Amino acid sequence: MTLKEKINADYIQAFKEKNTFKKNLLSVVKSEITTIEKNTSVENLSDADVIKILNKTAKSLNETIKSLTSTDYSESLTQACVELAIIQCYLPTLMSKEEVDAKVNELVTSGITQIGSIMKEFATLPADKKMVSEAIKEIVK
Repeated sequence: MTLKEKINADYIQAFKEKNTFKKNLLSVVKSEITTIEKNTSVENLSDADVIKILNKTAKSLNETIKSLTSTDYSESLTQACVELAIIQCYLPTLMSKEEVDAKVNELVTSGITQIGSIMKEFATLPADKKMVSEAIKEIVK
């Protein structure tokens, strides 16, 4: 089952369960997938492309949470946290700080010391790019 099919199945289940939070969020994700499919004339997006959409949504929700943390909108903050938890269910588990450090050390040991080259190695790996960049700067100094 592809990620797109899983999102569609979960959308239908949320609709049947009358779970409006999940249904509305998955509806937005589904529409984003459909829009990109129409714009690129692709019938079915790959899981990698769907993950890009989910990452974009998660990043947006993280920014919303950060901006609401310092305000008095606790209901909106709770909703954003619930939505982020739903999105994270579809994303691959990110590498831990220790795994990132180990991979960076391995690359540096093999002779790759330029930040851009090391970042390229992490392009396809499920890692927080900001954490990778910080680890590189820390190790390569």
